Amino acid sequence: MNHRRPTVADLLSMKGERQLTMLRVVTLEEAEAAEAAGIDLVSVPPALLGPEFREAAPSVFAFPGLEYGDYVTAEEYLRAAFKAMRAGGDAVYCAAGLSTVRRLSEEGIPVCGHVGLIPSKATWTGGFRAVGKTAASALEIWRQVKALEEAGAFAAEIEVVPGEVAAAISKRTSLLMLSMGAGSGCDAQYLFADDVLGQTRGHTPRHAKVYRNFAAEFDRLQQERIAAFREYAEDVRSGAYPEKAHRVAIAPEELEVFLATIA
Repeated sequence: MNHRRPTVADLLSMKGERQLTMLRVVTLEEAEAAEAAGIDLVSVPPALLGPEFREAAPSVFAFPGLEYGDYVTAEEYLRAAFKAMRAGGDAVYCAAGLSTVRRLSEEGIPVCGHVGLIPSKATWTGGFRAVGKTAASALEIWRQVKALEEAGAFAAEIEVVPGEVAAAISKRTSLLMLSMGAGSGCDAQYLFADDVLGQTRGHTPRHAKVYRNFAAEFDRLQQERIAAFREYAEDVRSGAYPEKAHRVAIAPEELEVFLATIA
C-alpha cells in the first residue's frame, strides 16, 4: 500500500484481490510496530488517536471502536464518531443497531459493523462459541450482512464463523469482510496484538496464532524489577546510596559561612 494512507474507496477496490492484514493495537508502540511491519488496518481505542498516533502510524487505516454500551443514543454515537474521525480515524467500528449504523452512514462516516460472534451480544447466540454452524444460523448471519449493506455500512467484522460460510458470504456482499477466526475466504485477517505477541494469559482463542512470548519476558522483567528495588532498599539501609556522585557539592568556604550563620 506504499506510504499513502488508503481510503475507503481504495480498500473496496481491493476486495477479492488480496488478503489484507489487520491488528487490534492499544499502545503507540504497537501502532508504530504495525506501521513498520506493513500492516494494512488497525483497530484502536478512540483514546489512542491524535497527532502522536498519526506520527507513529501515518499510513495504516484506523478503525476506532465505538464500544457497545459506552454510548446509548444515535446522537451519542454520532458525536463520538466525529470526534474519532477528527482525531485521525478513518472509519468507525459500531456494533449498535441498524438505525444507528444508518444515522452514521447518512453523515458520511464509514462504518464497520459486526456479525457472527459479537462478544457484547453473545448471550443471544449461546455465549462465546462459534456461530453459523447450522444452515439456520448461517442464514441469520447472511441476513445481518445484507441488513448492514442496506444501512450503509462499508465493512463488517465476521467472528468465529465456519470458513466456508464466511467465504460464501464475502463473495456475495459488497462489504469488506474482516475475518476474525472465520477462515481465509474473506477480505482481511484480523487478530489482536496481545495474542500475536503472546501477552494473553490464560485462555488463548482457537483462531489466534502466537508469534512471540511476551508474557514470559514480562515475568522476567518483573523479577528484575523486584531485584532492583530490593538492592536499592538495601543500599539505602546500609548507606551505600547516595554516594558522592549522587550528591550536590558545596565549596568548603561557603559551607563554613552557612554553618556559622545558623549556629
